[in-house]
Amino acid sequence: MAKRRAAFYLMTIPALLLFFAFHTFPALQGIYYAFTNWDGYSNSFDYVGFKNFINIFKDENVLNSYLFTFKYAIATTVLINIISLLIALGLNAKIKAKNFFRGVYFLPNILSVLIVGFIFNYLFSNVFPVWGEKLGSDFLSQNILGNSDWAWIGIVIVAVWQGIAYNTILYLAGLQTIPHDLYEASNLDGASRWREFWSITFPLLASFFTINMVLAMKGGLMVFDQIIALTGGGPGRSTQSIALLIYTGGFQGGEFAYQSANAVIYFIVIVVISALQLKFLQKREMDL
Repeated sequence: MAKRRAAFYLMTIPALLLFFAFHTFPALQGIYYAFTNWDGYSNSFDYVGFKNFINIFKDENVLNSYLFTFKYAIATTVLINIISLLIALGLNAKIKAKNFFRGVYFLPNILSVLIVGFIFNYLFSNVFPVWGEKLGSDFLSQNILGNSDWAWIGIVIVAVWQGIAYNTILYLAGLQTIPHDLYEASNLDGASRWREFWSITFPLLASFFTINMVLAMKGGLMVFDQIIALTGGGPGRSTQSIALLIYTGGFQGGEFAYQSANAVIYFIVIVVISALQLKFLQKREMDL
């Protein structure tokens, strides 16, 4: 037993130390700096209390960033779950080359977010406008990433295209846990496909639906890479997310303490939203 405990400690303690050094300690430091006026590079700073937190709620750029982030997160969460569920239902049916199509639909998940973003940036800038001119469409002829009203739609398209891969796999895993006997019994009762979905499939997928909704919402609220690759937060500040604002303001704008306070608020917002999602969706699971 002593040897087993020694082996256990030798494997876990280094991992815990690394986690504390590169995750927990920097997070605690960020909370500490949130109550100061440190700019990120000066040798001295002063304690300012809750001044940074109060100013966050008065900052129009911060409020606009929250508005964009919530809008983006809601749109991607809804679209990703609807499309991935439909794809999973199709891939779970009796079709030819089922495994091939499953591999194809999962492919976007293994690609780097930045690489995908840069590829779509090129497509939106150089390929789609050419197609739009040939089709005679004024809307398609423009680069929507350069339009402050439509740029966020381009980011949503890219995020949904890549995000549905992982959620589809989770829904597929859930569909394969449903006993086939239930569908045979429903066929004998003359139930339609629509009735089977709402009475059998969806209720038994409730736990997977909860997981996918929470993960998709969390990913949407933390959006960063897609914006860096596609718009950089522009045009102007129209696609500036909270994560991007914290990064640019904290590391490039001399607002380290101020954006640390923003990050603390942001963390609390994500935790509260995730907790509310879990509470509501798990309650719905019980009702189903």
